[in-house]
Amino acid sequence: MKVAILQFAPSVGQREDNIQRAESLIVEAMPANGAPGWDWLILPEMAFSGYNFHSLEEITPYLEPTAAGRTTEWARTVASRLGCHVTIGYPEVNTTDPPKNYNSTITVSPLGEVLLNYRKTHLYYTDETWASEGPGFYSGTLGTLGAVTHGICMDINSYRFEAEWSKYEFASAALAAKSPIVVVSTAFITHLTTEALAEEPKLPDDGTLSYWLARMDPIRTATQNDRVTLVFANRCGSEGGTNYAGSSAVIRIEGGKVSILDMLGRNEEKLMVVDTDGPPKFAMELRHE
Repeated sequence: MKVAILQFAPSVGQREDNIQRAESLIVEAMPANGAPGWDWLILPEMAFSGYNFHSLEEITPYLEPTAAGRTTEWARTVASRLGCHVTIGYPEVNTTDPPKNYNSTITVSPLGEVLLNYRKTHLYYTDETWASEGPGFYSGTLGTLGAVTHGICMDINSYRFEAEWSKYEFASAALAAKSPIVVVSTAFITHLTTEALAEEPKLPDDGTLSYWLARMDPIRTATQNDRVTLVFANRCGSEGGTNYAGSSAVIRIEGGKVSILDMLGRNEEKLMVVDTDGPPKFAMELRHE
């Protein structure tokens, strides 16, 4: 499978500008013959709205109806144009009475058919100001992509940071479902300073990568030898004093060993294409003190 991750730095509340930036990065990554051959294009959490809203009032102008707003329209158009699946995050408002809001992703097929509208289950503090919890993590068959477990950012953490670390709710769900591919769209923050991000934008945030892997530890330590591919599609840049970790990565776990097929830098705007059956570019040695 060829997975394309679009890592970029959307600006909060600048939807059309963010769409144009995403489009330009796609054009830059297109091969000369115009046929990319990607199977799945994955974008970050709340990719076009931006993430760092502080209240319901602030985000309301950017809420989109379930699988029917500007983000879904874009995903359908791009999926049809490129001939691939597309997953992208957006802030959703549904049609219940009263309506409910969710931090969601939409996944569409190469024909533009909506395959999944996933709603974030574990909410981060910022989400809790405007969004409701989704019904649970997704594990199932996504068209020709096959069996997938999918979550959004905070989903990989313990519930509200209150549940025991060792519960590993998301990783345990993926393991129970025996999903060969686990995809997380995210707006994962970093403690690195704006200056550090700017100085070495193409270096990954090692702390973030290590944390992601730590939260997937049940998959690594399972006795099964089946290969599992982890895809983390993060954003980069800054919003109102909040810095994002970038470092989007495609990671292989097989027989307890971890290797990185490819990854992006901490502040690198780029569309990265990875063949999940290809050789890794980096190996990792995990040590437990």
